[in-house]
Amino acid sequence: MTVPNDSSPEAGELRVLHVEDSEPDAELVAQALRKGGLAVSVVVVHTEAEFERELHALRPDVVIADYNLPQWKGMEAFEVLQREGQDIPFVLVSGALGDVTAVDCIKRGATDYVLKDGLARLPEAIRRALQEKRTLRLRRQAEEDLARKVNELARSNADLEQFAYVASHDLQEPLRMVASYTQLLAERYQGKLDETADKYIAYASEGALRMQQLIQDLLAFSRVGRSDVPSQNLDCNAIMDEVLLSLSAAIQESDAVVTFDKLPRVWADRPLIAQVFQNLIGNAIKFRKTAVPEIKVSAEAAGADWLFSFSDNGIGIAPEYAENIFVVFQRLHARTEYPGNGIGLAICKKIIERYGGRIWVEGQAGKGSTFKFTLPAAMPEKNAPRLELVGAQR
Repeated sequence: MTVPNDSSPEAGELRVLHVEDSEPDAELVAQALRKGGLAVSVVVVHTEAEFERELHALRPDVVIADYNLPQWKGMEAFEVLQREGQDIPFVLVSGALGDVTAVDCIKRGATDYVLKDGLARLPEAIRRALQEKRTLRLRRQAEEDLARKVNELARSNADLEQFAYVASHDLQEPLRMVASYTQLLAERYQGKLDETADKYIAYASEGALRMQQLIQDLLAFSRVGRSDVPSQNLDCNAIMDEVLLSLSAAIQESDAVVTFDKLPRVWADRPLIAQVFQNLIGNAIKFRKTAVPEIKVSAEAAGADWLFSFSDNGIGIAPEYAENIFVVFQRLHARTEYPGNGIGLAICKKIIERYGGRIWVEGQAGKGSTFKFTLPAAMPEKNAPRLELVGAQR
């Protein structure tokens, strides 16, 4: 039989469902809650059927249960909560509850337990249980919101990359036609029209070729991170050898001197890391002063990462532009001074951040630059290898 201790709950009252077969004990619990400063409305039940009925009718804020009842145990009430999918704080109250039993009940999901000879602790136990529930609810909500935003961002990025790829790809064919016909115009009518016409044709040809390169750069930027190829344990010394071979013409033309210490092994995608190395060394050669370019590459352990440094004696970068240079299409110089579309460093940043690293630049205008970035040293498996340098100094 249901034994209500109070009238229907009023606004602001804490709804308590109490599983107890002793009316005096139930009254002591209600008094302890009020003495503890809680405004409560308590409904007392002592059978499983009554508990299930009041669980739906009362929709309690907290459940208090005696551990030992004549017909069932308090933890069976908790099993009903689990079966019903009810996330309600559950506090055991018992005349005697051994430490082993108490720990077992907590492990099974009980929020707390209070002995009947220590009911003064019950209000605080309930306040703490309700606060933990609120905190857990807020954390779950925050996690759900974060997961939803991550999914939305992933979809947005995927759509953006797909749009950039499709748009760039579809633009290539008509642009190729424009470039071809402007070149034919230049070849057939160069010098046969007036000087102004020759200038206009040159502008059109140059613009078409520049747009073709821009589209290729956009395609390269959109493809970063699209590969499903798993990361590999890469020897950065071997990658440096490949990059220097690719840049051999630029190195010979500028008489550049490129040196690198023993470099580590990292977990990454070989083509992407090679692209980072090539962009940074190529930029160091391109943005040089009249002196022979000197480029030094090194790496050192930095916690769970490797910290790479690419130093040069080139024209340098003023500190106020240190972040802007990693933004797509951001250029600090006119194309007549240095060619390019200002997308190489943006690609480097996107690649490095793909692996959870970061990239930045240090230096002063006219005093050279040092580009630094981090890459993880750990294996994908649980047991990561000891940080290791391989190869010899070049």
